[in-house]
Amino acid sequence: MFTLIRGADVYAPEPLGRKDVLLCGGQIILVKRHIDLPKTLDVQVVEAEGKYLVPGLIDSHVHIIGGGGEGGPATRTPELRITQAVRAGITTVIGVIGTDGTTRTAAELVTKARGLEAEGISCYCHVGNYHIPVRTITGAIEDDMLLIDRIIGVGEVAISDHRSSQPTKEELAKVASQARIGGMLSGKAGIVNVHIGAGESRLDLLFEVADTTELPLTSFCPTHVNRTEKLFQAGLTFAEKGGVIDFTTSTIPQFLEDGEVNAPQAVRRALEAGVNENLLTMTSDGQGSLPDFNAKGELIGMTAADVGSLHRALQAAIVEEGVAPEQALKTVTQNPASVLKLHQKGRIAAGMDGDVLLLDGDWNVDSLWAKGKCMMENKEMLTKDTFG
Repeated sequence: MFTLIRGADVYAPEPLGRKDVLLCGGQIILVKRHIDLPKTLDVQVVEAEGKYLVPGLIDSHVHIIGGGGEGGPATRTPELRITQAVRAGITTVIGVIGTDGTTRTAAELVTKARGLEAEGISCYCHVGNYHIPVRTITGAIEDDMLLIDRIIGVGEVAISDHRSSQPTKEELAKVASQARIGGMLSGKAGIVNVHIGAGESRLDLLFEVADTTELPLTSFCPTHVNRTEKLFQAGLTFAEKGGVIDFTTSTIPQFLEDGEVNAPQAVRRALEAGVNENLLTMTSDGQGSLPDFNAKGELIGMTAADVGSLHRALQAAIVEEGVAPEQALKTVTQNPASVLKLHQKGRIAAGMDGDVLLLDGDWNVDSLWAKGKCMMENKEMLTKDTFG
C-alpha cells in the first residue's frame, strides 16, 4: 500500500514549502513538489493542503512503565498507553526509570519497550535509574548495550537531588566510561541521561568529570535544565561548551511560581543567548511523578507528567514565543535523533522511517503515521490500547 500525502507545507524540519510525500514499506520513499503515480497502483491519497507536515515527534525521556512512589506505594504512577503517545503526535519514545529502581526494573522496561513497538511506535530505553551503581540486566552496562537491542544508553542517573545516591565524580565518570564503550561497541548512542535536581551543585559534577577526565561533555545529556533560573543559566554555559541541554515540558503551577523556566520560553531564551540550535531538546518526562517537597524534603503533593505536554510546548514555542518553526521542531525531532544516533528518525526525507505528523493551521495534531502506518487521521484515533 502506498500513502500519498498531497500538498502539505513541509518542515523537514527546515522549511521545504508545499510538497507531496509518498510512504511505502514503512518508509518515506519520495518528497517532491508533485508526485504522479500510475492509476494501477493501490494508493491512499491524503489531501493535506493548508496543513503542516513534520517528522513524528521524539520524546526521549518517558517513564513508560510508570514512575513515582516517593510518597509510598499508592503514589506509583501508571505506565504509558499507546493512545497517549499517538494523541500527542509522538512516534518515538525513550523509556527511563526514576527514583524507584527496586520495583521498576530494567527487564520490565525492555519488555514494555517491545510492547510499544508491537503496538506501532518506536521505543528504546536507558538502563539504570537515579542511583549508582547501575542495576543492569546482564551484570554490565557494556553487555546490556551490546546484547539487548532496545537499550541505547544509561539513565536517568540523578545528581544535585536529595533522592540521588550522591555519586562522586569518580563513580559518575566510571558509569559514563562504561556507557561510552558500550555505545562504541554496539553502534548506539552510549550517553548518560542525567536527572538534575534543585540542589545548589547544579551541573558542577558534569563539568568536573569533563575537566578532569578524557570524557567529553557530550557523554552526558542533562535533563530538567529549566528547573530553576540558576540551573538554566548553568545550562547555557554547558551548551556554550558544546553540551546538549534538555528542557522538561511537564510542569505544575507551583513549579513555575517557584522559579521554573517554562520550556517554550527556555528554548526562546537559549536561542536569544546564542546557543546553537542543534544543542537544544525538549522532553515530557511523561508518566513520571511531579512531586512537591517542602524545605524539609517532605512530600506535600504529587501529580503525573503528561506526554501531551511535548506537543503543547512545541506549539507554544512557535505561536506564543515566536520561535521559528524549524528551530522549535528541531528540539523534538532532528536534535534528539542526532543525540541518540537514531539515524532513521527525526527528518522528512527519502529513505527515512515513515514517521510523519500532520498539524493543522494552528499547529494542532491532525494525523499521524508511525513506521508508515496511519495511527490517527483527521483527529480520529485509528489505534487502540491493547487492554482498552
